[in-house]
Amino acid sequence: MTTHRTSIAAALNDLILTPVPDLREAADRHFAPDYRQRTDGEWADREGFLEHIAHLRNVVTGGSVEVHDELYDDTRYADRHTVHVTKKDGSTVRTEVYLLGEFAPDGRFRRIEEVTLMLEGAEADRNLGSAR
Repeated sequence: MTTHRTSIAAALNDLILTPVPDLREAADRHFAPDYRQRTDGEWADREGFLEHIAHLRNVVTGGSVEVHDELYDDTRYADRHTVHVTKKDGSTVRTEVYLLGEFAPDGRFRRIEEVTLMLEGAEADRNLGSAR
């Protein structure tokens, strides 16, 4: 396995918070071609995940990631983080995320399973973690 592994903070920064202009280039930095994700029980393949990120890029103007706990163990990854975002309408959303993941041999995420807990935001923002 490579010694360089990505993290959720690096991925979210490149994808949404201070986005690399080309979405696919940003995704390729952090996510393997066979990537899949389950958020609050809903599975998405890599294309579905990219649709979700494209939607967020149209809704979010900025924010930050606060990592509370992070663990790397060979091909496994776990963390607990809070995402703070400001939307284009000026409203804010704060979501705590509990994440378990698996790395591909090259250090990119192959799979993520996460559960989200909205701490601040409108009821309509409750599904922001999987909206497309």
